[in-house]
Amino acid sequence: MGIRLAGTSDIEPMVRTLVRAFEDYPMSRLAIAADDYLDRLERYYRLFVTGVGLEQGKVWTSADHRAVAVAVWTTPRTPRDVTAPYAEEFREISGDRALPMQAVGRAMAVLRPTEPLWILGMVGVDPHHQGQGLGRAVIAPGLACADEEHSPVFLETQTATNVTFYESLGFEVLGKIELPSNGPTNWAMYRKAQP
Repeated sequence: MGIRLAGTSDIEPMVRTLVRAFEDYPMSRLAIAADDYLDRLERYYRLFVTGVGLEQGKVWTSADHRAVAVAVWTTPRTPRDVTAPYAEEFREISGDRALPMQAVGRAMAVLRPTEPLWILGMVGVDPHHQGQGLGRAVIAPGLACADEEHSPVFLETQTATNVTFYESLGFEVLGKIELPSNGPTNWAMYRKAQP
């Protein structure tokens, strides 16, 4: 399927893909203010891809520079406070959702592992290309790296259909919570280290 490590020339195509993939996602709608929503969403994904993924983690994408599939990971070597330098910018992007998101973050933290591990921060496939195996393909290199390091893997999702998909990749549900501020259900999922 032509998946490769992303570079700086992929930033804009990846951001466009993530905006299209997550425009109506429950967590996006919860976390980002409604005014100038798409602009805010674009800024959020650009900051996450560049500041977190490319700078401190790993990002895989489609090989053809259209970036129809993107997976952003942090690794056991990524600092736990990787988003701290961008906290003010993330708050500004959230707008009037910033304060409610503090409560959401505290609720989600209860189920997050503290051990060093690989974390699938986000995976998005352009809606026009979904159902073709691209999600599985763009996730596979990160899982392979985690397996090579005998590291567990963690992720969170807010849709039940994603739970089934991730279970097919070897993840198990650690727990689920109803998020505050009229948020969706959040499933925390864990994939054990492979021998």
